[in-house]
Order: sequence, then structure tokens, then C-alpha cells
Amino acid sequence: MPVSSHLYTILSNQAPILTAWVAEQTSALADRSDLITASELEAQGKEFLSLMQTAVQSGNLDDIQTPAWEPARDVLSSVSRSRALQGFTPSETANFVFSLKKPLFVRLQDELKNDPAALVGELWTTTTLLDKLGLFTTEVYQKSREQVIARQQQELLELSTPVVKLWDGILAVPLIGTLDSVRTQIVMESLLQKIVDTGSELAIIDITGVPTVDILTAQHLLKAVSAARLMGADCIISGISPQIAQTIVRLGVDLATVTTKANMADAFRTALQRLNITFTRAQPKA
Repeated sequence: MPVSSHLYTILSNQAPILTAWVAEQTSALADRSDLITASELEAQGKEFLSLMQTAVQSGNLDDIQTPAWEPARDVLSSVSRSRALQGFTPSETANFVFSLKKPLFVRLQDELKNDPAALVGELWTTTTLLDKLGLFTTEVYQKSREQVIARQQQELLELSTPVVKLWDGILAVPLIGTLDSVRTQIVMESLLQKIVDTGSELAIIDITGVPTVDILTAQHLLKAVSAARLMGADCIISGISPQIAQTIVRLGVDLATVTTKANMADAFRTALQRLNITFTRAQPKA
């Protein structure tokens, strides 16, 4: 598609377009005034219009992925990412571009009112271009939201698998919820790093909060134990309920080489004994 001289000419006089565009956005985002101000919309719009004019002059309007459109795409990417983080919806984000249609259409109609055929062509060219730019913002928005969600999931996994120091040389990993491959990897990485940082000899992996234990969960536990042993630390698995014990036996999982205890208190007592740490109950004062 050839460069649109009419669109370029219109974009050369940006002030009225920008004013109308900001008004369109302000109206559409009336309920979002707490997230973005009119001055911010104006600044974003002014920058984009200038870059769009340059791209229209030197680029192919059929393909917004060409180098000529790169600066304009960068602005759209920045707008989309910031609005994704601010909590705008995909439609509200795409409206940054789509709300530009009316101001441009009005200007095109004024310029080409005596040439209907040329007007139809320019409107189609402009519509196609803005649709592509609008879809681009939606794609960037979606990727940004996916990144945010992935990061939040990672943070939640890390928060749900803390490694705490119970005593000098003794660590504890209280697990709550389902233990899958991804979480096992996080557990192992956190546990191994803590072993290195503290020089601990024993780690208690407590599965009291794990609702069910299947063959895969048991294998994940054994992987964590094996990894800790390679770092010079032994593991005790606590929280083995009668139901979980029956399940492990039924599945044929071999935990013979792993010390298991019914609860955290028993596991902690065993860990203290292995480190030759004893306590004497203080006599009450007379």
C-alpha cells in the first residue's frame, strides 16, 4: 500500500487532532481518572502522533513491523505495559489507538469532502492501519499480563516453600499444598542454598500440610532428600499420618533410607539427638 499523503498532511497539524483525541480518551476512561490523568494522556498522545507521522512518511502502511514503525511500536509497547501494570483492561488499553480513529476521520472528511472516492480510500487505509496498531497494543498487553502472572506465581511458590532455621545445624521446610515438579525444584534450590549459607547438617521436610501423597509426590520428596545429601546434609521427613503411611506402602515407594516421623516435634527431637544436643528441664524456683 503506498504512503498516504493525505494522512501525512493531516498529521502535520497535530494540535487539533491531539485535543480531540485526548477528549475521546478522557471520556472513555472517565471512571479511571484515578489511574491516569489528562496530562499523561496528552503527553503519550503527542509523542505517538509525532512518531506516527514520521512512520507514515517513510514507511509502508501495510506492515507496521518494518523499521520505520519501530519508534511508534516502542511507544505503544510502553503504553501497553504500563497500563497492564496499572490494572487497565485489554479493551481500555487498545482504546488508546482506536480512539484516534474519530479525530482522524473528521479531519480526512474535511480535507476530502469534494472527492468521495479519495475519501473512501483514505478512510480504509487509515482504518486498516489503526486496527493493526490497536491489535499490536493488545498483544503487548497480553504478554505483559502473562509475565506479571508468571512472576506472581513464582513469588507465591517461593513464599509457600520457606526454609527456616530451627537450631544451629537444623533446618525445616514446612510444605503446604500440592507438591509438583516446579515446586519441588524451588524447594530443592531454596533448601540447598540454605544448607550452603548455614552449613546445616540436618533438614526436616514437614509434609503435614500436604493433602495427598502419590507416587509422583513421593518421588519428588526423594529427589529433595538426595539433593540435600549431595550437599552433606541428611533429611528427616515429618508429618507422616497413618493414611499417608498406608498410601506409601501401597504404592511400593521405598523410604527405608529416609528417617520419617509422625510430627515436627518428633523430627526435631531426633535431629537434636543426632547432633548430641540435650536439654535439661529447669527446676522450678522455690
